[in-house]
Amino acid sequence: MARVRPPDEPHSEAPTRVAVPGSPPPAPPAAVASGAGIPDPETLTTGPLRVADTARSAGQASSVISVATAHEALHHQEIARTRVFARLVAGLVALLAALLPFLGGDPLALRFLWAGVVATGSSALWLLWTLQSPARWAVWRVLVFGFSCIYGGFCAIYYFGVFSPAVALMPVGIYFFTPGQSERGAVVVYAAVAAAQGALMLVVIAGLLPDHGLVRGDALPLFTKLVVVVLLEGVYLVTFVIGRATRKATLDAIALHDRAVHALGMRDALLAEARADLDRALQAGGLGRHSGQTVGSFELGALIGRGGMGEVYEATHRGTGEAAAVKLLGQTFLAEPESVRRFLREARVVASLQVPNVVRVIEVGGLAATLPYIAMERLRGEDLAEVLRARGRVSVRYVVDLLRQVGAGLAAAHAAGIVHRDLKPRNLFLAGTTWKILDFGVSKLLDPGATVTHENVVGTPAYMSPEQASGEAVTARSDLFALGAVAYRALTGRPAFTGSGTPQTLYQVVHAMPPRPGEGGAVGPEVDLVLAVALAKSPDDRFADAAALADALEDAAQGRIAEPLRARAERLLARRPWGTRP
Repeated sequence: MARVRPPDEPHSEAPTRVAVPGSPPPAPPAAVASGAGIPDPETLTTGPLRVADTARSAGQASSVISVATAHEALHHQEIARTRVFARLVAGLVALLAALLPFLGGDPLALRFLWAGVVATGSSALWLLWTLQSPARWAVWRVLVFGFSCIYGGFCAIYYFGVFSPAVALMPVGIYFFTPGQSERGAVVVYAAVAAAQGALMLVVIAGLLPDHGLVRGDALPLFTKLVVVVLLEGVYLVTFVIGRATRKATLDAIALHDRAVHALGMRDALLAEARADLDRALQAGGLGRHSGQTVGSFELGALIGRGGMGEVYEATHRGTGEAAAVKLLGQTFLAEPESVRRFLREARVVASLQVPNVVRVIEVGGLAATLPYIAMERLRGEDLAEVLRARGRVSVRYVVDLLRQVGAGLAAAHAAGIVHRDLKPRNLFLAGTTWKILDFGVSKLLDPGATVTHENVVGTPAYMSPEQASGEAVTARSDLFALGAVAYRALTGRPAFTGSGTPQTLYQVVHAMPPRPGEGGAVGPEVDLVLAVALAKSPDDRFADAAALADALEDAAQGRIAEPLRARAERLLARRPWGTRP
């Protein structure tokens, strides 16, 4: 059966299925009964797992140690570079101080030089002492050191002569300061050096200041002296330009490397998704252990899918001939009262939600049945995971439609006091033109006494909320975070949070921010702001409901965003920018 698409979506071929020789053929998308809602193997159901546990595991896995942002990397480089330069200056000053008693020269110029030696040496030692703690690094401290070097440098130039090799010290200083993170500081240092050098040489050439240098240019013609001044100023300017260009090139190179690292991580995540989809596809189709049997009012047919807790079968109502999907609890779980209670609780939860956007329950076989079962409407179409595997990513308009429909189902669940806890692309199914929420198997009743899974970490790690990943209490806004992660995945073509294993992924969910959604022009800056609110770490900072998220995303697609929402998003991003990695 052909897939049904919203009018704005371009045509694309159905995803290619891979068959393994000797295995049952996988069911085509039109035959997938995801309404059965068996939890995927990727769904985590475990005991309390604290952030400290994930932090330890994350620290042991090199694959989750992300590169810093380009500006952070250059900041650390600048601290190290400043230390090295300060040590070299201190060493050069100490050598000069040791040689000065033997050099002679004009007494007045010598006194100026001694003053420069003391000022520059003291400043270098002060900066080295300060930078014992990198946290004490500050632009103003470096500028104080820089101007003391300028003062000392011109004292040396006046002593050795404005036409002496001492002028070669100044381009070295300019090149050290200009790649710094403070562009204004770099300009000030360059301008001060260029202006002071030009002024000193011109007043000496004009005879307004006697030339007491050890190396003098008295024999040089006036024109030659002026050419030297111009050439020196040109060298200073070129040095400044190269220094700033070097910084920009370094920033670009680090950013390119960072994007490549993120792209590799996303590729691994997408491959993991594809492997999981392939495993599920290979388990579908053919006869199952219970094919041909009758449970309740239904005769079971081919096996549709197999999950962590049971199997789903194609079924037909014996009286009406109505097609259905019947979910059976696995044999290994029948002896576990908690598993049976969870299975039947799912049936009660889904049956209570009589809305078009939640899969419909037809019949439930309780403890009196030979096998506990849930008979649900037979869905034909494809889930969002299949859509994204085929297309990579979808339009904002497509996602807005999905959010509005899924939001209606969520609103009904939340009004009934139910938190789904496992929203993800695999559990959002497009039947015709209607999106339906599947698999309430790990849902939580907001009444703490009514749940059999409270205090446990359950769900799919990449789509969990931070509070869920930390084993803390979940609320309706936990589902909204998952919905934001689904929207990010659908709009960008990559998962928001990835890791080499479950602990690493959970650590990223709690502490990290994914790359900016608009990288590469996938979406506009307003969409970036909306997703920043949707993925806020604190539940109070997120949208109140899915309808508010859909409205904001629809406005953002047209380049509009409400000012209060913009302010909230900018505040969140100032605290934790896109691409932040712990």
